[in-house]
Amino acid sequence: MKIDILTVLPELLESPLNHSIMKRAQEKKLLSVNTFNLRKWAINEYGQVDDYQYGGGAGMVMMCEPLANAIEELKVQTEYDEIIYLTPDGKMFNQKTANHLSLQKNLLIICGHYKGIDQRIRDNYITKEISVGNFVLSGGELAAAIVVDAIGRLIPGVLNDETSALFDSFQDDLLAPPVYTRPAAFKNWKVPDILLSGDQKKINEWRYEQALQLTKLKRPELLKDDDDDAS
Repeated sequence: MKIDILTVLPELLESPLNHSIMKRAQEKKLLSVNTFNLRKWAINEYGQVDDYQYGGGAGMVMMCEPLANAIEELKVQTEYDEIIYLTPDGKMFNQKTANHLSLQKNLLIICGHYKGIDQRIRDNYITKEISVGNFVLSGGELAAAIVVDAIGRLIPGVLNDETSALFDSFQDDLLAPPVYTRPAAFKNWKVPDILLSGDQKKINEWRYEQALQLTKLKRPELLKDDDDDAS
């Protein structure tokens, strides 16, 4: 899988995408993540990619010309399944969307900055708009790192135990059940007997019940009918 990221601050993505699971995914050639500095397509020698917004108001807006030229050039090299813009008013990113995107071959992620990007880019190039939460970040770079990590770990072969991702929170619209490791007793706090029983069928039933109860307690909205899909 190939993910290209267009940004004015590629250095913000260096650490999260070059360590741990994402590093291993790229070393295994299962995932290719490439960052492109939008200033390569700046409109002048000063590296300008933004300007004041029409109609007045605080904050700069990323300009049409650099973004359009960058996207067009990258599209010549790669046929993208989705061109994604990260924005607070996008559709909320969730596990279903991550699952859907992990099945794609080529993605282009546009990181906004300042006050956002010129609407004409959104109208004519963007195929999917994503938000990582009801809050505002300084730019889309940290959001891009979140999206890439969530997608990348789902690619077959990335995790050492491929079944691990199947039991993550939200995969079945349930939170993950409690987990325990050695020792079996610590300060008189004991691991539930069922997990030491060796009876996998009963263990799986216990885990499901725990996941269901936790979801009812902490995130009951996940149990409601959800009309949203990954599109």
